[in-house]
Amino acid sequence: MFGLLKMPRRGAFPLWTLVVLLGLTFVPLQLAGCLLDPCLEVIPNITFRCTGLNISGVPTQVPNTTQNLDLSFSHLKSLSSNYFSSVHELQLLDLTRCHIHTIEDNSFKDLYNLSTLILTANYFKYLGPAAFYGLTSLRRLVLVENNISSLTDLPIGHLHTLQELNVGHNNIASLKLPKYFASLTSLRHLSLLSNKITYISRGDLDALREANRFNLTLVLSLNDIKYIQPGSFAKIHLGELALRSSFENFNVMHTSLQGLTGLQVNRLIVGEFSDRQRLKDFQSGLLSGLCQVQMQEFVLICFRAFEDNTDTLFDCIGNVSSIRLVDLQLEEVSKVPMLSQVKHLECKKCKFREVPAMKLSLFKELRVLRITKSKYLNSFRQNFEHLTNLEVVDLSENRLSFTGCCSRLFLGSPNLKYLNLSFNSDISVTGDFTNVKNLLTLDFQHTKLIGPGSYPVFLSLQKLIYLDISYTKTHVKSQCTFCGLHSLQVLKMAGNSFEDNKLANNLKNLTRLHTLDISSCKLLQVDQSTFSALSELKELNISNNKLLSFDPLVYKPLQALTVLDFSHNQLTVLLDSALESVPDSLVSLDLSHNLFDCSCTYLNFLKWVKEKQEILQSKELMVCHIPAYVKNVSLSSFDLSSCQLKTSTMAFSVSVLLAAAVSLFLIYKYYFQLYYSLVLLSGCKHSAERGDTYDAFVIHSSKDQEWVIKELVEPLEGGKPPFQLCLYYRDFLPGVPIVTNIIQEGFLSSRNVIAVISTDFLESKWCSFEFDIAQSWQLVEGRAGIIMIVLEDVDKALLRQKLGLSRYLRRNTYLEWKNREISRHIFWRQLTGALLVGKKMNHEEVKLM
Repeated sequence: MFGLLKMPRRGAFPLWTLVVLLGLTFVPLQLAGCLLDPCLEVIPNITFRCTGLNISGVPTQVPNTTQNLDLSFSHLKSLSSNYFSSVHELQLLDLTRCHIHTIEDNSFKDLYNLSTLILTANYFKYLGPAAFYGLTSLRRLVLVENNISSLTDLPIGHLHTLQELNVGHNNIASLKLPKYFASLTSLRHLSLLSNKITYISRGDLDALREANRFNLTLVLSLNDIKYIQPGSFAKIHLGELALRSSFENFNVMHTSLQGLTGLQVNRLIVGEFSDRQRLKDFQSGLLSGLCQVQMQEFVLICFRAFEDNTDTLFDCIGNVSSIRLVDLQLEEVSKVPMLSQVKHLECKKCKFREVPAMKLSLFKELRVLRITKSKYLNSFRQNFEHLTNLEVVDLSENRLSFTGCCSRLFLGSPNLKYLNLSFNSDISVTGDFTNVKNLLTLDFQHTKLIGPGSYPVFLSLQKLIYLDISYTKTHVKSQCTFCGLHSLQVLKMAGNSFEDNKLANNLKNLTRLHTLDISSCKLLQVDQSTFSALSELKELNISNNKLLSFDPLVYKPLQALTVLDFSHNQLTVLLDSALESVPDSLVSLDLSHNLFDCSCTYLNFLKWVKEKQEILQSKELMVCHIPAYVKNVSLSSFDLSSCQLKTSTMAFSVSVLLAAAVSLFLIYKYYFQLYYSLVLLSGCKHSAERGDTYDAFVIHSSKDQEWVIKELVEPLEGGKPPFQLCLYYRDFLPGVPIVTNIIQEGFLSSRNVIAVISTDFLESKWCSFEFDIAQSWQLVEGRAGIIMIVLEDVDKALLRQKLGLSRYLRRNTYLEWKNREISRHIFWRQLTGALLVGKKMNHEEVKLM
């Protein structure tokens, strides 16, 4: 066969080389396919992403129905007239970094629906005077990083629908607004972030005065402002003015803020960016220039250090309605001016170590107080006093740890309605809410609570509507844990636990409850009367527990229920009674992540799942757990026809299976007897040939082996005459089943059987089996050779429980082993006498006798 192998001819390719070359020919074809279709269709016929292209027009595969088109990072270079005429339905167009240097007149013509145009990072050399004509619906125009040096050069005066203009990160040196700004009547947001503006002069904002605009947001942050001429903002009405990281030092900022005199603004933002800090220290008198500014809200952001004397912090902002202090290393509240008008005060990421309740109580008009996200705030010892208007207190996301919550902390605050103490360390709740009995909302989530669950701490809160004690390590022991909450509509207590992991009569007085979250509470059982009083309940989350069943009697009272989350439990099936009790009002039911049994026995449930697809949530996560052959198959895609077997076939199958089960049971129960019968039948044929190899087969427990060897084997086998005993540990043949050895080597080869009855013998299944066989052997072989030896310490009560053995001992003579000389003498005389019956002895053995 080797002679048939030939070398390839010169110039010819081996077969494997041809295969490789043919495969490589497909690579350029595949690459060509990618190049022919460079656009990603995000939403069919609506949204396309075509980035990084070297094109001179809209890609041909983009249909005219497209509304959102991303051409960023392409090489368009120049936009000519009617450039986008093929996609006239556009609403958003992104041309970021497309190397555009020229936009000619009418480039966006006929894009009547375009609302957002993004031209970020294109360095314009020429913009036609009609470059943006046709954009009659444009609301947002982004011209960031476009090398723009003046607002005057922008041909946008005709964009009357424009609401947001972002010209940040350019080279604009003057805030002088062109006259066309007066015609931009819809403009609400103008960002000049990070430009080259250094001086703001009187008259720069005249276009805003003429337009009488009230809601414009003006962003001047990250400009290097040296000076604001007084009067520049006089009689100007703004929605918001942002001046962050705009001043290089204290003096410049102090002087510039004085230039804001006459400004009326809804929100003034002053301060720094954390990554672009120029002015780090807050000095006394820094905000004195704001005394002549009318504002509704003042925001001070990101100052890292405060002088010891900060009493001037509120001097010029005391009449402001709302003050927000964000990311300040402020350790204490400075002096509060008399007759303060502050109604809303927020301190976020400040450096308070204790809740400054006494100082804050001087804000007599205070309605909303928020002190949040302070990693240093851990103490609450001072009391708020006489804040009669206080309605909202938010002290969440700190590290508070205190006792005596909550009445004493809010003396004279009868109108407090919202109290948030969530995400703190630990709080002891005493049950005294008399000073805050008008609370509507109370939030303790993710704060360790001491008190709730053991005794009724909420008795005074009869007006409370919302209570969140989720993940507070509350262990509900008392059935009166929620007593007093007669108005409660929302109760959230996920991540806690109940006594014995059972939900019992803990909710009996919450008759107005609409929403209940008891997820992740380690629940194993829900009592039938648990929800009997919750006839108004609409949403129930009982997910992430260990519930095994859906008891219809438990959920039947919930006739108003619309949302039920039963996911992540150990539910296997909804029985017919449970299916009938599922409320008709349900619009959302989540049964995902349970251990469903998809056996055809539960065909009704599988059909019900198919019928309820519109209300079942996370249907794809409802999968079969058993039987194994359908494991992980979605219930919604389960093939119901596989369960539709003919009745006769099913009946026959059931009969066969039942017969097989009965047979297997009988074989299992009488296995030894059957096996013994088979071996006995086969052994009887050769019993005459085998002869009596042994004088006796010894049945005993392995735990009595030491006694058997010393007290039985040695005296009998070493006596005169000697007796030959069959012992399982010595004489059984290796590699042969135990039962076979017992019958063939033991019973069929021995004249007698010696049974050593001990407490261990009575407890051994093998000994019981061997004794049963011994009796059968005695009956079949016609021999009477069962010699019973009852040891001295046998448990007589246990012996009486063994009916077969006890009955045998009553009907037959047996030997008793007692460790006394005279008793042992009688024992050996009787035992040897019994063994000598039928024993064949040679001449020497007779002489010895």
